[in-house]
Amino acid sequence: MSSVRPVSGTFSLHFAPYIALVTEPDVLAVLDTQGPAFDTALRRLPAAAARSRYAEGKWSVAQVVGHVVDCERVFGYRALATARGEKATLPSFDEDAYAAAAGHDDCPLDELLDELAALRRSHVLMFRHLDGAAWDRLGLVGGHPNAARAWAFVMAGHLRHHANVLRERYGVAVEA
Repeated sequence: MSSVRPVSGTFSLHFAPYIALVTEPDVLAVLDTQGPAFDTALRRLPAAAARSRYAEGKWSVAQVVGHVVDCERVFGYRALATARGEKATLPSFDEDAYAAAAGHDDCPLDELLDELAALRRSHVLMFRHLDGAAWDRLGLVGGHPNAARAWAFVMAGHLRHHANVLRERYGVAVEA
């Protein structure tokens, strides 16, 4: 089931750019392999580089990684709730407010990367254990329907998006 892309109407258009970044046929293979490439490049960064920003008022590298961790956690919960048939509308979240409250600049980058790896591994296992009905179940986030399947693609595309940002704006040679 992980090779079937989400179709229009099964995800919020807000997430379409992330889903579009995943062109491979099997999203679980992407989820399983992209983390180590992302991790390896960032573990090589000196501590000062992890706190660098490409412009005034922009997040540091550590804050970008912390944001990815936060989103991985939120997207994973949304996928689980949707797959299990949650009927309540799940809330949206303000990524800037989360980043401001998180204190990721005070966290060692290695620990943020460890956290991301643990989350990603648990999400890959969760997705592997979903049956066909669970993959296709729809849940609401901020009033918009999203299939559990869409969250797998959103996770992979979101990490890829931020790898692109880190490469293009911060000069960090990272892949995802």
